[in-house]
Amino acid sequence: MIGVDTHKHVHVAAVMDTIGGILATLTIPTDTGGFQQLLHWATAFGNVLAFGVEGTGSYGATLASFLRRAGHKVVEAGRPDRRLRRMNGKSDTLDAENAARAVLAGFATATPKTADGEAEMIRRLKIAHDQAVEQRAAAMVTMKAMLVHAPDGLRHETAGKTQIALARHLAGLRPRQLEGPEDALRHALRTLAKRWQYLDAEAKELTKMIDGLVHRVAPQLLEPFGIGVDTAAEILVVVGDNPERIKSEAALAKLAGIAPAGALRD
Repeated sequence: MIGVDTHKHVHVAAVMDTIGGILATLTIPTDTGGFQQLLHWATAFGNVLAFGVEGTGSYGATLASFLRRAGHKVVEAGRPDRRLRRMNGKSDTLDAENAARAVLAGFATATPKTADGEAEMIRRLKIAHDQAVEQRAAAMVTMKAMLVHAPDGLRHETAGKTQIALARHLAGLRPRQLEGPEDALRHALRTLAKRWQYLDAEAKELTKMIDGLVHRVAPQLLEPFGIGVDTAAEILVVVGDNPERIKSEAALAKLAGIAPAGALRD
């Protein structure tokens, strides 16, 4: 059994025999050469039952994918309990040993996402989309706040406009030279409006890409009333590219954080 404590630049691995004895440890860089070194090192001890990898959704994602493609079983080891960390100490080697021990004892059984298909594509596009939407909203809030201090003429011109119309109007301002606060305000509003327009176009483009992927992967999710592309995309991201790892409806509910309180103890 191999346990791996993952980090941004290095991973620390520990190999454990079937009775819980630590045979050796290894530190590798987080690149393909390091992954191959880990694989050759691990198989030199005999038949590898499984790799228990921490952080398969973050720093350990690339390693988990590499090991899976090599034909090995990969288990999400999870982070050690904080109480045990305080009792037993904290080090990368100990974390790697605990990861291997958790898999050997049967405490860690979760199959990580493969992150190699359309669900992962949607997840990555949604990261960019959601950030664009958040920054677009922040730009609009800032524009409206700055308009409170604008001259009466500009305030009257922009009153009652929709967000698109407001951004278009402010982006069309032709500020004079910087000779006073009013000139600075017009420059700032024009800049913010152009930023809003850019982010709006970016968000719409990403929405179109996500929409195409959702219709290609799971158009049936869009059939029930009340489920749109955004909700369907979130479902696909939660399930991942290997939905067979989720064995029941209750398991999906727990994964999505919507399981009843009693179910968490089952």
